[in-house]
Amino acid sequence: MEAMSGKIVQNVSVSQCHQLSRKFDTQCQGGNFAPFLRNMLPFQRGKLACTSIPSMQLRNLSKHLSSCINRRTVQCNGLCSIYRCMPNLDKIDFSKLQNGSDIRGVAVAGVEGEPISLTEPVSEAIGAAFAAWLVEKKKADGSQRLRISVGHDSRISAKKLEDAISRGIASAGLDVVQYGLASTPAMFNSTITEDESFLCPSDGSIMITASHLPYNRNGFKFFTNSGGLGKPDIKNILELEGLTSSKEKVLASVKRVDYMSVYTSDLVKAVRKAAGNIAGNGAGGFFAAKVLEPLGAVTTGSQFLEPDGMFPNHIPNPEDKTAMKAITQAVLDNKADLGIIFDTDVDRSAAVDSTGLEFNRNRLIALMSAIVLEEHPGTTIVTDSVTSDGLTTFIEKKLGGKHHRFKRGYKNVIDEAIRLNSVGEESHLAIETSGHGALKENHGLTMAHTSCQSFRASGGSKVLTGLLEGLEEPGFSVELRLKINQSHPDLKGGSFRDYGEAVLKHLENYINSDPKLKKVRVSGYGGWFLLRLSLHDPVLPLNIEQQEAVSLGNIVLAAVKEFPALDTSALDKFVQAS
Repeated sequence: MEAMSGKIVQNVSVSQCHQLSRKFDTQCQGGNFAPFLRNMLPFQRGKLACTSIPSMQLRNLSKHLSSCINRRTVQCNGLCSIYRCMPNLDKIDFSKLQNGSDIRGVAVAGVEGEPISLTEPVSEAIGAAFAAWLVEKKKADGSQRLRISVGHDSRISAKKLEDAISRGIASAGLDVVQYGLASTPAMFNSTITEDESFLCPSDGSIMITASHLPYNRNGFKFFTNSGGLGKPDIKNILELEGLTSSKEKVLASVKRVDYMSVYTSDLVKAVRKAAGNIAGNGAGGFFAAKVLEPLGAVTTGSQFLEPDGMFPNHIPNPEDKTAMKAITQAVLDNKADLGIIFDTDVDRSAAVDSTGLEFNRNRLIALMSAIVLEEHPGTTIVTDSVTSDGLTTFIEKKLGGKHHRFKRGYKNVIDEAIRLNSVGEESHLAIETSGHGALKENHGLTMAHTSCQSFRASGGSKVLTGLLEGLEEPGFSVELRLKINQSHPDLKGGSFRDYGEAVLKHLENYINSDPKLKKVRVSGYGGWFLLRLSLHDPVLPLNIEQQEAVSLGNIVLAAVKEFPALDTSALDKFVQAS
């Protein structure tokens, strides 16, 4: 332990040895292996001491291990787990792990058809690559010691990936500060917090999460004090250029601090300031006890606050009907004034008022728009492309703002607001229907916590409900998911992404032939629809709004009939039932 200004900073070992029997052959390819291993790795009394192995050496080591049958016993943990089944990193297509501006993969076995792709060696390599990217980004020389903070949500694979990516960062010579259970907004915030006693600010940060995806998935989100990394940055990192250097690296320190105590304290202060000093199994359970209760809220009846990476109660998604039903029922049963629900990494939220009225999707955007436009009249509200026409009318006619639609994806929406501000068009709010959003005044920080500050500052449930007066709800809206059968011969060995892009291109050509339909999102026949390709899965979500949904559904069916690998059964049922 190391004490700093009364705070405890714990030194952490992510490559400690413990008893695990592995068989190593001291003779490999004419006895060449043993000298190679001996020269490369430190030995202690016949046992492999796992300490600081640079990632380039790990690559070379994997080549030698691939043809060896060992007879010696090695006792190790951490880095040594790599040797049990370490693939040749040169053969891994890291680009397949890119998911827009995030990295995503399968981290836990057990789901049929989903082999593990986000292994510990892969995660370690990504950590080293991010470190190299950050050094180049910051133009750091040898005199400047950079540090990266790492946190995770409640997933069952979180700890092993935290240690793996920490090893990679440390092997590249950068210090690591582990936070343990954290939230995505907190990880970004760690890059702008000024508090050296908690080793802040960090030069970069990593959140280990896969948002609302199933328990077997996991991934990484990356931040600097400029915000979240974009697609080009992730592409560069996954090219692993930082691992091609043969220069020996010195293992840096790995420490652990309780940053969330600082973060939650700052949240409480921010809410009190905004209010004039008036007092589901993911990583957001801290919010009730450490933020709401110090503000004077009674949180009796709160549920699913204990982190559980198997998500036993419902999908950790504020858009999920079962999840929203659970929080609504809790509000009604406990006669609460307000209910708040978060996703796994606490960067999305929704709310429920005392009557059970849900504040999510269009209503959540309308609510935040009303709050923001009161303080910043005329500002532009950037949203994703599936928001309702009624929301546009509400923002522009009722509130006096400007509604700017942009393509889906929280990073796309946030980056578009940043772009508008850079060219002189003031945009204080960027938010998508999923609940992701950011405020200009909050450094573009994803705002699940910030929205709760606004809820509190606005005076309670009844006041919030009143802010929605005049919002025209869609007469009809539906989201259908058209799945791509990856084993269908029509894919011809290609990826589901290529197939999905071909569907969208064909649909675009089809739409161009109908003068009654307008592009961007397809408007016509008294409504609109939008078909897009999911970032995560072989699915094309289809959103349709307004009463003429059947006519629009039939247009989509006619356009995609030439793609037999696309399962349109959900759309068929919808059209037939309407």
